[in-house]
Amino acid sequence: MELRPARDEDAPAVARIWHEGWGDGHRGNVPDELAAVRTPKSFGERAARRVGDTVVATVEGAVAGFVMVVEDEVEQVYVARRHRGTEVATALLAEAERRVAANGHRRAWLAVVAGNVRARRFYDRKGWVDEGLFDHLAPSAAGPVTVPAHRYVKVLGGQGDDQAKG
Repeated sequence: MELRPARDEDAPAVARIWHEGWGDGHRGNVPDELAAVRTPKSFGERAARRVGDTVVATVEGAVAGFVMVVEDEVEQVYVARRHRGTEVATALLAEAERRVAANGHRRAWLAVVAGNVRARRFYDRKGWVDEGLFDHLAPSAAGPVTVPAHRYVKVLGGQGDDQAKG
């Protein structure tokens, strides 16, 4: 497995993994109005726009998963079905944490829809702390959609304080 910055030619693979993973974790757990606009085309457009803040994991030269980080937020972590349960997700999350720290933050955060039990268990195992429910505003072409989500946080480097940047 190799981690590297995404390239333009990775966008279609990222979009496929994103669309599939999003469906697995979100279908039935988000408002119907959001599910209706999360089409393969929408993921393709978003993946192409987000190449600059995406890191991919490759296995035997093929994209196996990706992570997107903006400032102190780990915005997206997705792994292709055939690579779930392998070291891919762990490596991507560690890279995301490294990038948040490199952005000057001592705490990282991410949002997980309440019903995505698999993801929530993964973050718990990796030392992330569930700070509780909040209303996440998911972007859509028709405007933001409110989605009940859990806010997970992690102090980076094993130490720091709640007053740290981010």
